[in-house]
Amino acid sequence: MQKIYFDNAATTPIDNDVITFITTSMANNFGNPSSSHQFGRKAKTMVEESRKSIAKILNCSASEIVFTAGGSEADNLILYNAVTNLKVTRIVSSKIEHHAVLHTLDALKKSFNIDIELVDLDANGDINYEHLQDLLKDNSRKTMVSLMLVNNEIGNILDLQKVIEICKNNNVLFHSDTVQGLAHLEMDLKKTPIDFMVASAHKFHGPKGVGFAVFKKGFGIQPILHGGEQERGARAGTENSHNIAGMAKALEIATNNLSNERKAIETLKQYFMEKLKNNFDDIHFNGNSGRMDKSTFHILSVRFNKDYPMLLFNLDLKGIAASGGSACQSGSNQGSHVLNTILTEEEALKTSVRFSFSKYNTIKEVDDVIKALKEIIH
Repeated sequence: MQKIYFDNAATTPIDNDVITFITTSMANNFGNPSSSHQFGRKAKTMVEESRKSIAKILNCSASEIVFTAGGSEADNLILYNAVTNLKVTRIVSSKIEHHAVLHTLDALKKSFNIDIELVDLDANGDINYEHLQDLLKDNSRKTMVSLMLVNNEIGNILDLQKVIEICKNNNVLFHSDTVQGLAHLEMDLKKTPIDFMVASAHKFHGPKGVGFAVFKKGFGIQPILHGGEQERGARAGTENSHNIAGMAKALEIATNNLSNERKAIETLKQYFMEKLKNNFDDIHFNGNSGRMDKSTFHILSVRFNKDYPMLLFNLDLKGIAASGGSACQSGSNQGSHVLNTILTEEEALKTSVRFSFSKYNTIKEVDDVIKALKEIIH
């Protein structure tokens, strides 16, 4: 049976060069980075060289990077620090953020009674920047804005520069969940000075269970995990040194090849959209995912003309992996909170599928998926 993986927004296959890099590291560099002997020093050097490599790519200081177990922990670390350490009492966000942000905000509201305000969205899920500006005119409370760079379900890209300018003009902090954007968009933290951002290695062909947070220099960091002084006291726990090194390697490969890979995947996405429109009646693309100028090249959210409750199951039987929303939503019986927010009730009842692509996908795979969809639907 064929196997086609079109769920790269959930996770990506690990690059073969990264696998080799990690396994070599595991065989030759097993020391604890906190140990003072030569084995520990060698491991510590690998971790710090990885930190410097990532900092060079992002054009920031290595001291601003804190390694974590992934994007969700990084979001938690930043948001908890905003409230408990930086004394933020109001956070402005949106209804379609990743649950790593939304659920953390709910917890912070319950524990610390902070104010959560949500910026208006248009029918495509775009931020209403004028409403954001209006919300931030009230500067009586210390405020943070938390808006994701690329939406993981519909692919919408935030106007990062505009939000940075609005936040700067209103003297508020800005955090962005950049998990789906890093290695898909160019990131230069000197040109786009976000106060806080996050990353997760498995979104750009690196290993799972490792990521990082960026805290702009000058902001102190209090840990949410206690028990050790690792990461300069910002995060207790022995560093996942092999995966940290693998993450740095994966990010280096992804950024070095970004231009060519973007062109190839854009071509694949455009081809897929044309094939869908030519073979299925009344097809729609959720959010801005059907617009190459306003969405990321690797995500396409497709809405069919009716409800096909077994569509994903039948695709899986044919060896094709896709998603009804984010992978984090797959166990929910409430559907996608993103689609439920931006679609009408009638539209939300129709079947939507998120297809997401990587450098390993091909035009032939698109043709095979179209053939499978026609067999299932027709």
